[in-house]
Amino acid sequence: MRYEELSIEGRNAVLEAFRAGKTIDKLYVLKGCQDGPVNSILREARKQDTVVSFVTKERLDQMSETGKHQGVIASAAAYEYADVEDILRLAEERGEAPFLILLDNIEDPHNLGAIIRTANLAGAHGVIIPKRRAAGLTATVAKASAGALNYTPVAKVTNLGKTMEELKERGIWFVCADMRGTVMYDVDLKGPIGLVIGSEGEGVGRLIREKCDLTASIPMKGDIDSLNASVAAGVLAYEIVRQRMC
Repeated sequence: MRYEELSIEGRNAVLEAFRAGKTIDKLYVLKGCQDGPVNSILREARKQDTVVSFVTKERLDQMSETGKHQGVIASAAAYEYADVEDILRLAEERGEAPFLILLDNIEDPHNLGAIIRTANLAGAHGVIIPKRRAAGLTATVAKASAGALNYTPVAKVTNLGKTMEELKERGIWFVCADMRGTVMYDVDLKGPIGLVIGSEGEGVGRLIREKCDLTASIPMKGDIDSLNASVAAGVLAYEIVRQRMC
């Protein structure tokens, strides 16, 4: 199912979107505004654990397409999110060991879309992203995925580290992309696996990296020290594919 609305403006429209159960990736509220209707919207946002940003009127005016935002703009998902269970179920239905791609600090929608595309082509069963500090399933992501978003489930979780711990209990182990890690050709990437990718600037956060079982690096011979996140995801994903085919 695809949502029609990607940007929702105005107090009544935003409040009704929350109450109707639409997936809201982010809520933008006029800084300092705390009247009754806005407080009602904020209560609904807290129930859904929606990320809220308090911004200036100038920022809202820039974002607004209607000019009638009334101090609130909601960014809704272009596509529905899956559950982690949906991803594991897909692996089971295919009779394959789970292959997941987890993203930490990926805020560029073009990178997210490209990674979803790679995930589909590499046979990954799904992508997991955190609620905070992450791009959501916007129209830009959908376009960058070249249609893969229709076939590859994407789950959004409140706590990526906790999700990893729960998946470990189900036999999945995790490898983290890290330039200081073991060269990927020397790492056993077979079996039920979660590939963790971070942003090209910050990489995978320390807390998430510490929950990984192994780190793998991509050998590089050039003069710069990092790859674009979506390219790194593609290189490591296809090393997993290669090892699974052996």
